[in-house]
Amino acid sequence: MKPPGPDHRYVFIAGLHRTGTSLLARLVASHPAVAAIEGAPVPENEGAYLQGAIPHTARHGIPGEYATDPAQHLTERDPLNTLATRLRLEHEWGEWFDPAKPWRLEKSPVNLTRTRLLQGLFPLAQFVFLARHPAVTAEALAKWSGKGARDLADYGAAAYRVMLADLDFLHAAMVVRYEDLVARPGAILAGIEAFLDLPHAIAAPALRDGNADYAVTSGAEGAFAPLGYGEAGAVLPHTALVRHPLRHVRERTRAILRAAEP
Repeated sequence: MKPPGPDHRYVFIAGLHRTGTSLLARLVASHPAVAAIEGAPVPENEGAYLQGAIPHTARHGIPGEYATDPAQHLTERDPLNTLATRLRLEHEWGEWFDPAKPWRLEKSPVNLTRTRLLQGLFPLAQFVFLARHPAVTAEALAKWSGKGARDLADYGAAAYRVMLADLDFLHAAMVVRYEDLVARPGAILAGIEAFLDLPHAIAAPALRDGNADYAVTSGAEGAFAPLGYGEAGAVLPHTALVRHPLRHVRERTRAILRAAEP
């Protein structure tokens, strides 16, 4: 007999452009219990392009702009928080996921400002935010934007303020840093497995630190102390933020992540 509850649940990966979300999505999707969108004719297999329930025009999700646009910050109070929206998302996304797997992973940068709406639509959804030092992100994003590095670094810090404010409204969410992922991929991925209450199955590869590609010599631009980001691209010790309504999941996830801290 099938146990009560839905056939699948969603894990949404969220983060600014150029922070490593596509890399993280591929790694998490390597778990045999996680289905992901593959082979879609859209950028980076992003689900935002594969649905029409939540408006996603060419004016939405612009790199260096969307995360601080109040009009693109969607919450549980949004008129789109309806059963009709949920059913349309399920219908339009459904054909892209393996129906045999219990978790469905969707990764789009715009998830960063839609988590509260997505939680309203899918109450059992869980969220993994990936952060990267705003000053480094600014250097990586500069070729995609007409803004200067200083403005993009300020944008990144402002976006993380929005993210942390929304975190207070989410039942199940964690924030990990790109810098920790590339330094300790095994521990970070094991923590995400624990967060999803899944057995360990992801073979963590060695990852190259893309931050080394950028020379950040500015002062306080992009510094964001709540995530351990200091001046001139400095990355300080920081424990991943974890929220989960089930104590055993929350504590196990935190224990795995803390055990691997330098």
